[in-house]
Amino acid sequence: MQQELINRNEDLKRLRDEGYEMEVRGGYLLIHHVPYLNAEKNMCYGTLVSTLNLNNMTVGKPDTHVIHFIGSDPCGIDGSPIKAIQLSSQDIHLGEMIVNRSFSNRPPGDYPNYYEKIKRYVDIISAPAKSLDPSVTEKTFKPVIDTGYETVFNYVDTNSSRASIGNINSKLKDQKIAIVGLGGTGSYILDLVAKTPVREIHLFDGDDFDQHNAFRAPGGASIEALEKKWKKTDYLASIYSNMHKHIVPRTIFIDETNIDLLENMTFVFLSIDKNSIRKVISDFLINAGIPFIDVGLGVHEVDGKLGGLVRTTIVTKEKTNHVSTTIPMEDSKVDDAYASNIQIADLNALNACFAVIRWKQFLGFYTDLGNEFNSIFSIDTTVINHSRDET
Repeated sequence: MQQELINRNEDLKRLRDEGYEMEVRGGYLLIHHVPYLNAEKNMCYGTLVSTLNLNNMTVGKPDTHVIHFIGSDPCGIDGSPIKAIQLSSQDIHLGEMIVNRSFSNRPPGDYPNYYEKIKRYVDIISAPAKSLDPSVTEKTFKPVIDTGYETVFNYVDTNSSRASIGNINSKLKDQKIAIVGLGGTGSYILDLVAKTPVREIHLFDGDDFDQHNAFRAPGGASIEALEKKWKKTDYLASIYSNMHKHIVPRTIFIDETNIDLLENMTFVFLSIDKNSIRKVISDFLINAGIPFIDVGLGVHEVDGKLGGLVRTTIVTKEKTNHVSTTIPMEDSKVDDAYASNIQIADLNALNACFAVIRWKQFLGFYTDLGNEFNSIFSIDTTVINHSRDET
């Protein structure tokens, strides 16, 4: 991937051809072997780290004039830090990489390309070192070798690198996720989870993707897609596999006969409307110690308007005693608006957002001061009632 990316972009190609020691890692461009003097006037070598403004295999203009550095403070020949570039001396985690400093040297009109940005910083940092020893150089002409950098995405996650949250995002990477039920809320859960670096996403649903499903699922299904009579799992997998490499469609309904398919999952999202099956799955996951989130949407019509509740319940290995009072386990014998298939895309999406946010809190991606195990959003009042574990 590195070689192809470099060959397609003139500024990166020029850096390579002039001998800069380059590496593309995730959404970052690394320039190794940059000579500099430390505070003791010793010769050292550091690494410049810049975000890459990527669009598939095309590099745009640098999205920031700021650059990071792995190493100690570059100093002048008098041993004092080079003030022209100083911004921060704080360690920052960028995914699996830690940078030690951040520099800022902004030219008029910003940097037009990565060649100009890298060359400018290298010249400033290495000038004192070269003045003491003209033989030192950053241009090693070391061959660019494709590294073993692995990603679950089909293209680089530049959103995380731009926001410098790669280390936080990595908290999600070892997850093996199951989404049971893709009729409405489940499809929006997939939409959100597919944008995270989880290891695998397994989809469970035996239904067809019919025309009414198109109006409660993310995106816009084409007439051609509807005419193909896709299964929900296959249709959604065909879309989100464009982004995430490890989406596994399983065109089956989970029940007592095949529930062991969930035993190797690290987290499960339940988005089904049959309560008796919800009980079967919940009991299994609790016994197996597998954490899960169950979602529910109840809609009713009153005076020509829709109202109701949106529920999100998390169950963990440590917290299970609320299940019987928060999650419905018996099939309803009374028809309501939801049983009549009145589902609304915005409510499905909202339910999915609540579920995925709570999952990310559970994994330490988001702050969790409330430690809630159940939340109910009222459509009528827009009030959220939380149930929290006070112990």
